[in-house]
Amino acid sequence: MLNCAILMGRLVADPELKTTTNNISVTSFRIAVDRSFQKQGEERQADFIDIVAWRQTADFVTRYFRKGSMIAVQGSIQTRSYEDKQGNKRTAVEVVADTVSFCGSKAETGTAAPGFPPVVAAQRSSPDVAFSDVEEDDDDESVPF
Repeated sequence: MLNCAILMGRLVADPELKTTTNNISVTSFRIAVDRSFQKQGEERQADFIDIVAWRQTADFVTRYFRKGSMIAVQGSIQTRSYEDKQGNKRTAVEVVADTVSFCGSKAETGTAAPGFPPVVAAQRSSPDVAFSDVEEDDDDESVPF
């Protein structure tokens, strides 16, 4: 079986670093990916894809990427169920990032300074990490953890 997603798009907001109760770094962010087709006379459409990055990949993303930055993500599609604050059952579909890299010009991505790594590989999450372990931020209702 194969579960591989490769995406390139722009961050729709600044990524925020969070940590689990076991002090493991995690960030979730959304990218806008342009559709390859466009109906004549209409504006180009985009899909908004949720991404989750763990450990050093999460650190890398939150350190070097900002809203509007072009990013390439390689990972796998994951679904999970959770209960929102009102007790409703929800399903999340997201890409768990294995690697991320800069795209676009140096001025666009902020990589003009030397020493920035072009690609960072993430370690797969271990069984001791769960989304319920992430410290919750009450003012962000769009993210389920």
